[in-house]
Amino acid sequence: MSPAADSANTLHVSPADGDLPPLWFLAPEGFFALPLAATAEERSERALSFVRELYSRGDESIWEPAAPYYEAVAELMGDTGVSYAAMGLFSTAEEEAEEKETADGEVLRHEPSDGVAQCALSIAIAPTDQADPDPDVIAQGVLATLSSDPYNDAVWLDLPCGPAVSCITVREYSLGPEVTASGEETTLVTGQIQVHVPFPTGPFTAVFTLYTASMDQWSEIYGLMTAVLQTVSFVDPMEEPSAYTIASPNS
Repeated sequence: MSPAADSANTLHVSPADGDLPPLWFLAPEGFFALPLAATAEERSERALSFVRELYSRGDESIWEPAAPYYEAVAELMGDTGVSYAAMGLFSTAEEEAEEKETADGEVLRHEPSDGVAQCALSIAIAPTDQADPDPDVIAQGVLATLSSDPYNDAVWLDLPCGPAVSCITVREYSLGPEVTASGEETTLVTGQIQVHVPFPTGPFTAVFTLYTASMDQWSEIYGLMTAVLQTVSFVDPMEEPSAYTIASPNS
């Protein structure tokens, strides 16, 4: 599974919003960040950049009508407390190697018609009400709560930034013939990985959510989430390189 469009490993920081602290993480290649921003003007500028990157083979006839749509989506997501959201697009074409290089060193990308796996990543920072600021205690409480639902696969994680709790859920939906390409009733299976990461510096928890309907590529998509979590930092990694090292997901 390789990126289906041009993008790069990018260090992101969730914007500090009011009393919410920032959070640093590395987004793997293949993820395209939606234009979330504090102001309408900034969202508009980011939306134009977003569609040009996402539809890199398009032109103004595609970019101009698409930008307002993603701008509106970003505004709605920002109102829900999401501080980062991205679309992940990856080619599922089978080859001897995931990427081939030309004589000039350029990476050849597959056509979307060859098969594309999709996923969505969002990050929200939520204030939490707890008497004990110890992240281990908070994570234990999250684990106990999530484990009480028999449909949740909740497990403890020890990340470089501290303790966390991962919860995997799989859902199956029945789709009527009116919404399927074949015109026949079918089922849709989706998977979600949600990871709660308590802040060590205050009453906040970062919630990472990765959602996909591309279940044939579940193991690779799970690996993408693992790669993101290994890079999470509660301090600026550029200021504290000795204590918090951001590693590339490809390493």
